[in-house]
Amino acid sequence: MSFDLVLKGARLASNPQAVVDIGIANGKIAAIAPNLAEAGAIEAIGGALVAPGLVETHIHLDKSCIIDRCSIREGSLKEAIAETARAKRAFSEADIFERAQTTLQRAILAGTMHMRTHVEVDPRVGLKGFRAVRELARRYRWAVDLCICVFPQEGLLNDEGCEALLVEACQAGADLIGGCPYADTQPIEHIARIFAIARHFDLAVDFHLDFDLDASWMHLDEVVRQTEQAGYGGRVTVGHVSKLSAIPSARQIEIARRLADAGVAVTVLPATDLFLMGRDSDYNVPRGVTRADRLAQHGVTCSLASNNVLNAFTPFGDASLIRMANLYANVAQLGRREDFERCFDLITGAAARLMNLDGYGLAVGDRADLLVLPCQDAAAAVTELTLPSMGFKRGRRSFTRPPARLDQPNAP
Repeated sequence: MSFDLVLKGARLASNPQAVVDIGIANGKIAAIAPNLAEAGAIEAIGGALVAPGLVETHIHLDKSCIIDRCSIREGSLKEAIAETARAKRAFSEADIFERAQTTLQRAILAGTMHMRTHVEVDPRVGLKGFRAVRELARRYRWAVDLCICVFPQEGLLNDEGCEALLVEACQAGADLIGGCPYADTQPIEHIARIFAIARHFDLAVDFHLDFDLDASWMHLDEVVRQTEQAGYGGRVTVGHVSKLSAIPSARQIEIARRLADAGVAVTVLPATDLFLMGRDSDYNVPRGVTRADRLAQHGVTCSLASNNVLNAFTPFGDASLIRMANLYANVAQLGRREDFERCFDLITGAAARLMNLDGYGLAVGDRADLLVLPCQDAAAAVTELTLPSMGFKRGRRSFTRPPARLDQPNAP
């Protein structure tokens, strides 16, 4: 068999004990075996780890990199929404494109090869964000598959004209639709309207949901009910659900089983949830981060994601999913090798299942969307905050990061 490229001396993230070669042809993994030959090109990687490209399931490219335009005094969710709404009125399509491009490039260099980005659509910003990010997806498809979820950050029924704009974006090719019921004066009807639009255009749904620590009520119950009613299992995701961090583990397990049965996936957003939750406490401050690993153990499809980068929701970030997995492991007080491996899965395999990606993985026939990481295994990638040294998108090199070097002075 002839290959376009062979990666020589690879440790697969799925089996790091063995060192093999990976043969790539026509953008796919064509063979995995020792001592492959007959390649158009050979890349010797010297026993480095090879993993499938990272999967970012929840990020906001359109409102990234605006921290210099926001005033943060309370650090609350209400303030973040208001500050973003104020800044958003001055957004232009070119401005959104440039800022989103900066964040996307950082994500690519950090190993992301599949991304779902939420884009705000409402009467203040119109379709500027959608158009800018759609163009970004077109220009960077050589490095990343970018999926656009349009959603109403400031509510739907309480924002005249917003629903028509969402429909227009769906007609123009949005990949899925999102909802934000906690921002609406009629949250239950908000959920119903989003499901109705999704069914009309045959789109998956991704809700921002239950983003506080009052566990006495949850919109999650209604989302599960409507998911089952619509026969939408496997096509619904909820993000944040920080309320689940504020309930006993026994109830978490009950809810996990309900989510698994209904086919509702969960994305946990550690950086934003840590920053915004628990602001009412001046000691014993709750973390507000739901245990994705615990939900996953009970059958829920889960992921970890970045959410926001350099804005009022999260005034820091570098779009690195490995850093996010490391942050989550710290917050969840994880310490076993299998825990770290699960954290890595939450930004790779599990995240790919959440996005229903086909041909994702490290088997023959899968797309050659591959990362090279200078470490021994997936657990080490998380614990050591390993930066990928190179990436291959559909078998073509998409980025390279030279190793850092110590410049030792000459000995006396």
